[in-house]
Amino acid sequence: MKQRILTAVLAAAIFLPFVIYGELPFTIFVYLLASIALYELLKMKNISLASIPGLVSLLILWVLLIPTSYIKILDGVSFSKSEFALLALLLLLTYTVVTKNKFTFDDVGFVVIAIFYLGIGFYFFIETRNIYGLELVFYALILIWVTDSGAYFVGRAMGKNKLWPEISPNKTIEGAVGGVLFAVIFAWIYHYFTGVLDYNYVTVTFMTIFLSIFGQIGDLVESALKRHYQVKDSGNILPGHGGILDRFDSLLFVLPILHFLRLLF
Repeated sequence: MKQRILTAVLAAAIFLPFVIYGELPFTIFVYLLASIALYELLKMKNISLASIPGLVSLLILWVLLIPTSYIKILDGVSFSKSEFALLALLLLLTYTVVTKNKFTFDDVGFVVIAIFYLGIGFYFFIETRNIYGLELVFYALILIWVTDSGAYFVGRAMGKNKLWPEISPNKTIEGAVGGVLFAVIFAWIYHYFTGVLDYNYVTVTFMTIFLSIFGQIGDLVESALKRHYQVKDSGNILPGHGGILDRFDSLLFVLPILHFLRLLF
């Protein structure tokens, strides 16, 4: 427990200044986080980041992460982001032939999904900070933390029915519901003091429930991934907490969903 607390404090001391300052330093920091997460994800599949597929995936990840405010970087290039991704897919498929199927079609599928999974999630981390501001980023971050904490404490106190034992045996239905309720209470308080969502309380409640549920789904997705590849943590860069992917799994779902919800409302 001491190790977890110490790591959390040190990580927050590094992480929060970048989030608060924003702009280019924050964008570079997110690029670093996404690159480490890609390394962790490829490692589960025994694909080296220093290999041809690894370098192609890293390059395309960096292209997908280019925020709207820096999209002029591609002005002198004939390809759009989607065309870069398509080119990468063709290169990876070609590599299956070059390696005589040592790098398989399944490997291509894994790499492509990894690129989009991380690219979309971390891209919206940058965009949320740049476009919507610090208060909305804190709303998402605290919502995830409150959901996790609420689920843990309610699950410990009242949990009897397993939520998804094949994937995460310690999670309970009661804990999941408790996490959502804690998130809604937080959202009401946060909205009262900041008005950041600029909606009525009914809409805030609906959005928070939706985001809290998808935050938990994001956590379960990574749990399913680790269970499938038989690894305990995605990495060990954060002692007591695992890897970058372990800490950002919920955020990779919450921020894109938050963006879509804002488009709807």
